[in-house]
Order: sequence, then structure tokens, then C-alpha cells
Amino acid sequence: MNEKKFEKAVFAGGCFWCMVKPFDQEPGIEKVVSGYTGGTVENPTYREVCSETTGHYEAVEITYDPEVYSYSRLLDVYWQQIDPTDPGGQFFDRGQSYQTAIFYYNDEQKELAEDSKKQLQESGRFNKPIATKILPGKEFYPAEDYHQDYYKKNPDRYESYRVGSGRDAFIRNNWRDIK
Repeated sequence: MNEKKFEKAVFAGGCFWCMVKPFDQEPGIEKVVSGYTGGTVENPTYREVCSETTGHYEAVEITYDPEVYSYSRLLDVYWQQIDPTDPGGQFFDRGQSYQTAIFYYNDEQKELAEDSKKQLQESGRFNKPIATKILPGKEFYPAEDYHQDYYKKNPDRYESYRVGSGRDAFIRNNWRDIK
């Protein structure tokens, strides 16, 4: 009997609510969990992370089948969800916990992330440097239950947030040529 071998990818892209849906319903994606990583406090709460005292990023942990959905493809989708040139956060969410970062958990992920960042920088798509960090993976802590699958539980609030934050307009203006 063949057992699927799943792998994990962790991306910080500002508000984690907005980072779940783009990955969640793709073939080969087993699950997407909102949470926190990169900091120094064990099992942080949302309130602690938002206080900017823990060093954590809001992030998503994606469990995927690399035979169906490659890490490179995950990176492509990731870049198209963020403003990679903003070093201070994402859209109207400001501060370290909302900055963008790719967390790698092995040499292959690190190399692929660095290559994709370099390609994006050299593409000329943006006229500012790519600010997204590529960092060694740390412990990932799932966020509180009310943050999980937010786009499904609160669709109207989710859509209002995406539009109001400026994320949707940015994506539309900067990635309209890619589907």
C-alpha cells in the first residue's frame, strides 16, 4: 500500500486570514493552518504576538503532497498574495508580526526560496527591492481556533477585510497578467 508523503511549508504574508484561502482548496494541499512562528515565546497568543514583544510572525503552515503540488508552485502562489517590497508589514497591518517571510526547513526549500526571490527581483515587476526575508524555520504554533478557516467561518468579514486592507487592489494591479 502506497502512503502519501506530505511535506510542510511555512509562509508569513501579513494577516494570516488572507493567506489561507489561496492555498486551501488546491489539489495536493492537505491542510492550511494559521499560526505563529519565528519568535521566542512558546505557545504565544494572538494578543501577545500583536503586542510585537514575542518576535513571532503571523504565518500559515501548509501541509502538501509534493507529488501533486510542488514547493516551487507554492512559492509562486505565495508571491502573488503579498507586497514583497514592503519591509514594514502588509497593507494596513503594520509591524514585525505582519512582515513577510519564507521559513525553510531544509536545504532544498532554502535554495528554491532564494532562487524564486532572485527571479522576482530580476523580473522588473517591482521598482523597489524585494524585502521578504528567507529565514530558517522555527517551531510553528497554531493560532486560536477562531482564526482557523476564517474565510469560511466569516465570509463577509473576510471579504471586507481583504478589500479594505488594500490587498485585493494590490494583487489585481500587480499580478493581473498571471492566473
